[in-house]
Amino acid sequence: MSWDVLLLRLPDGVTSAQDIPADYAPDPLGTRLDVLAAVTRAVPGVDLSDPAWGELSSPTWSVEFNIGSEDPVDSVMLHIRGSGDDVLTPVLRLAEALRCKALDCAQGAVLTSGQTSGWHAFQQFRDRVVGTSQ
Repeated sequence: MSWDVLLLRLPDGVTSAQDIPADYAPDPLGTRLDVLAAVTRAVPGVDLSDPAWGELSSPTWSVEFNIGSEDPVDSVMLHIRGSGDDVLTPVLRLAEALRCKALDCAQGAVLTSGQTSGWHAFQQFRDRVVGTSQ
């Protein structure tokens, strides 16, 4: 079970999925090579040995990067597991490096610095469903 965050280009002023126009088609994040380079610069500890599916880990959390094999790259899905608010730092750093926004797929909100409610809500749900802290 993971907390999923989508990195994609969104229009200015969008703060939630409800704000996205129905006919909106996001600009690509860039070429595969440019996206992989930006990811490596933003989070130097990332493992991109499989460039379509990267990984980043800390002692308390892990992030899988579903970059895919398409060129150009339209979006990157992050699958986040574990605990610790420090996971939001690389997520927001990635969004900044890719000049895009991070959309919490569960709450539909665009993530901003210091906003932990979606991450905390996911952890509480996970712990209730699984019956133990992960």
